[in-house]
Amino acid sequence: MLEWLVQAESALANSSDRLNAINIFPVPDGDTGTNLYTTVAAARSGLNVDDPAVRTVGDALAHAGRAALDQARGNSGTLMAVALTGLSEPMRESPRLTAPLLAQGLDRARTAAWSALSDPQEGTLLSVLTRCADEAREFLDSLDDQSSDHLNSRRVLAQCCEHLVVTARTAVVATENELAALTQAKVVDAGAIGLLLVLDALRSAVTGRPCEEGLLEGLHGTDIQAPHLHSHLPDHEGHEVMCSMVLSPLDAATLRFGLDEIGDSVIMSPISTDADTEGRVRWRIHAHVPNVETALELVRRAGQPENLDVTDLSAGGHPHATTHSHRDS
Repeated sequence: MLEWLVQAESALANSSDRLNAINIFPVPDGDTGTNLYTTVAAARSGLNVDDPAVRTVGDALAHAGRAALDQARGNSGTLMAVALTGLSEPMRESPRLTAPLLAQGLDRARTAAWSALSDPQEGTLLSVLTRCADEAREFLDSLDDQSSDHLNSRRVLAQCCEHLVVTARTAVVATENELAALTQAKVVDAGAIGLLLVLDALRSAVTGRPCEEGLLEGLHGTDIQAPHLHSHLPDHEGHEVMCSMVLSPLDAATLRFGLDEIGDSVIMSPISTDADTEGRVRWRIHAHVPNVETALELVRRAGQPENLDVTDLSAGGHPHATTHSHRDS
């Protein structure tokens, strides 16, 4: 798990500028690559392999996922963190990763990511995650006559990962025709590419072979000479609000409804399922809103925000122009 996250962090670091350049959905603020890199870096740093509480691969990925979600940046970064956390759930009792567990994990990750976003869209990271979850299940179904020892072997896991990378790349290509904004700009989705890179890093960690150098070749918008699209698009008015909060189920539902009423790109996902004595759990909140004061009033009415970050979405392509007066503990 640690080797996977190290490889994923490196791959996103190397590609973040190119992902930023084609980031036009849901808003053209040019920071998807940076957000994904920052989020996966938080996952990697949040995994302490010497922690006695990390006994299984599920524990390892859960620790990494919670750290990523608590510090997630942006729309794609938050969804990636949600996916990592969901992926860990079927692995909680397993000392190693297997193809069947990966298939189960991808299915959980798909459900978690689509559920977290109030208005999920095809042609994004979500589409790639869906195709990969389906492919992992179909791959295993094709081996249903094999023994459990064979299905749980490292060889089958490696084969599954190879299939996933091919499927993910095909799904990334398809995003250009699944979302009107991408079709008009003639590019693929930046967040979808990020997930492709993360899955290729998993393949590399499992097989011991390097990440594929030419993985992004031919994907529209990824050529080094391609323009930075967001710099030619009108500024998007509004703010991105992100924070973590301890909420009861009712307060969480009320906050989601309120944010849906005043904004869009609303993502809410529990960071942990361990409830306190009052039944409250820790949540990660993300939203794009036209009026930041109205949004902050809703948030603070629900509870005490932590890691609160407000970004001006009309910052001319400069990511994380934070309104410091709104930064809480």
